[in-house]
Amino acid sequence: MSDTTPAPQVWPTLRARDARALIRFLVDAFGFEETVVYGQGDTVHHAELSWPRGGGIMLGSARGLGPDEWPLPPPGSFSAYVVTDEPDAIFARSATAGAAVITAPHDTDYGSREFAVRDPEGNHWSFGTYRGAPRGGSSG
Repeated sequence: MSDTTPAPQVWPTLRARDARALIRFLVDAFGFEETVVYGQGDTVHHAELSWPRGGGIMLGSARGLGPDEWPLPPPGSFSAYVVTDEPDAIFARSATAGAAVITAPHDTDYGSREFAVRDPEGNHWSFGTYRGAPRGGSSG
């Protein structure tokens, strides 16, 4: 890959019963940045929320999917781990915004500081300092 070629990215996707409310929650509670939202009225056809340190998610309103449309998991069945240098601050922000606490901030045996919450749609969000194992390492 050359210096001008963008790095490949992974964009997790989810559906929501009330996508506009979920977007507001994810921005207010976790600190995602609203990049773009396409839709009409209460329906969101496509939205992108960026994570300040890179990457992001895509989401849209749950609506009847025909047999030829891309199937997504039902609302409330999404789960993600988000890397942050500020898990305690994001925990406080998300608790204030009404996130349901699954696990409060704690230190793990693999060196991460992390917590887990559920958003109003029921999706599971874990935030922590663990950045993953170094690439090229051996596997068990």
